[in-house]
Order: sequence, then structure tokens, then C-alpha cells
Amino acid sequence: MSWPSDSFSPPWVGESTISAIPFVRGYQYLTAVRQLALEPEMLDVTDDLRESERIYTWIGNHIDAINAELNTYLEACHGCFHPEQRRPMHILATPLATEYGIDGLCNIMVYPAVILIDVGRTARQDWLSIVVHEYAHAHLGSPGHDWQFFNIISHLCLGLGLAPPHWQPNMENYLRNWPHCASLANPLTFWMGYS
Repeated sequence: MSWPSDSFSPPWVGESTISAIPFVRGYQYLTAVRQLALEPEMLDVTDDLRESERIYTWIGNHIDAINAELNTYLEACHGCFHPEQRRPMHILATPLATEYGIDGLCNIMVYPAVILIDVGRTARQDWLSIVVHEYAHAHLGSPGHDWQFFNIISHLCLGLGLAPPHWQPNMENYLRNWPHCASLANPLTFWMGYS
């Protein structure tokens, strides 16, 4: 099956209205990304004004480099499939609200699918693992962790040198965190530039 060409670009790319002031640029970025989440409240910074100012400023200064790194992982995942099997998708870094307890999510309700990764929640060496997990959802166009997800995640893990999952009786719960990576205690420290 051949997928339509990817003509979508995120709303802040190439627009002249994007501010050069880091704080404003970070605020604009998160406002735009919030519109791509499953629910806008899934993205959260903090109610503390000093901390939120620091986060917006850090994002304004560093988000392009972070997104470029995530995009290399996305391209590596694409490389595991023939071109005609690759679904159009985008990947973006963003802080996710703590109460959801997730490191990343895939919005398959938009076209192209959008993968959002909270890079502050895991160590940098585990970013690929989160991307692989969410890529599998985007590739399938499905939120579940069924046998199809098992097959795709196994294919990706083998192609990218990660440990593949093993078939388990309770596959749904087992695959929710595969490839496994530990969450960090305070993800906002990354977004404030402390880690």
C-alpha cells in the first residue's frame, strides 16, 4: 500500500510570525504542539511563574536541536520499512502532564500522525526506545498493544539493535512499556535546563 505524500508541516515551521525572543518562541511552540495532542491538557508546564518562564525560555533556545535528534530516531524507524510501507508522521518533544503518567503518545487522529515525546521523563539513552514504541502505534494507526503491535515492535527492535519482546500470556500489560526504560523523578528539571 502506498501512502499519500507528506505535505503537512507543523504550524510553527517556516512562519515569519515565530518570535526570535526565546521565551515567546517557547510559548508559541507549546501552544502549537498543544493543538496536536489528544487533549490540550496533556501538555503541562507548571503553575509557578518563575519556573514556567525558565521552561519557555529553555524551549525557545533548544527545541530545534531536541526535535532534530528525535527526528533522526524517527528516520531510523522509517529505515526498517520499505518506502511504500512508511506512513507519514511527525515527531516533537514536549513536556507532558505528570498526572497522565506517560513518556510519550501518538495522535493517530491527525494526518500525518504526530508523536509527542517528553524527553525529560527518561535518560537520553532511552529516547530511541520511546520513539520505537510510539512509532509502532503510528505505523499501525492503532493505540492497542495486541499481536499486530507485538509484530511491529519486534521488527523495529531487531532492526534497531534493541531487545525484542517475548510472547507473554498478558501481552497487553507487558507491551505497554516496551522497550523498557525507567522514568525520571522530576521531568521538568530537563525542561528548565538543569540536566
